Amino acid sequence: MIDIKLLREQPDLVQKAIARKKFNVDLSKVIELDTVRRAKITESESARAEQKVASQAMAKMEKGTPEFLEKLASMKATSAQAKELEAQAKEADQAFNEAFLEIPNLPDPSVPTGNTESDNEVVKTWGAIDGDFPFAKAHYDIPWFESRVDFARGVKVTGAGFPFYVGEMSRMVRALINYFLDEAYASGYQEVAPPIMVNAESATATGQLPDKEGQMYLDPNEGFYLIPTAEVPVTNFYRDEILEAQDLPVYRCAYTPCFRREAGSWGADVRGLNRLHQFDKVELVKWTNAESSMEELDHLRGHVEKLLESLELPYRVLKMCSGDIGFPHAKQYDLEVFAAGQKRWLEVSSCSNFTDFQARRAGIRYRDAHGKIQTAHTLNGSALAIPRVLAAILENNLQEDGRVKVPKVLNKWIPQEYLGEAN
Repeated sequence: MIDIKLLREQPDLVQKAIARKKFNVDLSKVIELDTVRRAKITESESARAEQKVASQAMAKMEKGTPEFLEKLASMKATSAQAKELEAQAKEADQAFNEAFLEIPNLPDPSVPTGNTESDNEVVKTWGAIDGDFPFAKAHYDIPWFESRVDFARGVKVTGAGFPFYVGEMSRMVRALINYFLDEAYASGYQEVAPPIMVNAESATATGQLPDKEGQMYLDPNEGFYLIPTAEVPVTNFYRDEILEAQDLPVYRCAYTPCFRREAGSWGADVRGLNRLHQFDKVELVKWTNAESSMEELDHLRGHVEKLLESLELPYRVLKMCSGDIGFPHAKQYDLEVFAAGQKRWLEVSSCSNFTDFQARRAGIRYRDAHGKIQTAHTLNGSALAIPRVLAAILENNLQEDGRVKVPKVLNKWIPQEYLGEAN
């Protein structure tokens, strides 16, 4: 959530910042609810203070006297009034918090203003995309693909978007996961194996709720959500805790399966490995101070670029415009690989700085060098999402004889030179 002081003192600035994003928020209603809440809390505290004073006065009286009985009757009325005002304050506080949680994070001034993905800025490209893939075809059109990624049996067992990876394709998935985790560890990230289900408090802390409720799978019996990304459980690792300034930044990496309903997806976007309901991903998460968070975002992006270059996958980096960044994001880069068979760019990573938005919701703070408690900044990035990386490898590395050349950096786990069968 944003700083409540900023909303109270500079509502016009907040309104203009929100206007740059695609979210509609009635700030006047939020401010009104805050005013009512503060008034009700003051009334409730005054009533409790009056009750305490009366109770102290009664303690000095002789029990059973007319004055004591009169004071007792008055105390009962005061107590009832205090309980009523306390209930009103609680109700007003809940109404405000629900409205306050609907306010998105404010975009950083460096974020380009725009409305749709067409307004995103391409800030870097790497690798040639023309003429270097003479035998490329869409991965789902490779003759042996469906014997290695079995969608039909996945539909039988679960439903659309839940494929089986079979044989050497399962090994490829595992090789990519291991490679990404090893590279993260070598770059100073501590590996964690988090839960793949979270409670509503965790999802609210990172901004999935209330923004993306319809995109998550929910267990209605327990109230737990299957995670859409490891960002959610890992970021919440330090929820309601205070870190020490000298311990920042903290780097963590995690592999998890991820689950997204992807409602409304259709057409070429969902063919093959392009868009699944369950997929594997390695995630990087950082906790930093305010002064270094933008620099840490650049380092995070650089780590992902290094992975793509080592796999020899052409990619481009997009600086996301204000209308296309997510609800909790202050600044976001998307990295897309070129899939030569489909002749299209596929998003494989988002590297994001949430500034203090998630940490404020999660109560993640740190004690600075002067002993003052500050709100931390959080960042995360995909490094990387497996299915589309795998799709690009299959398409870009397809040989004339129908086999796929394995990237050299994966030979530690897959010693063979090629995947699949020759024509």
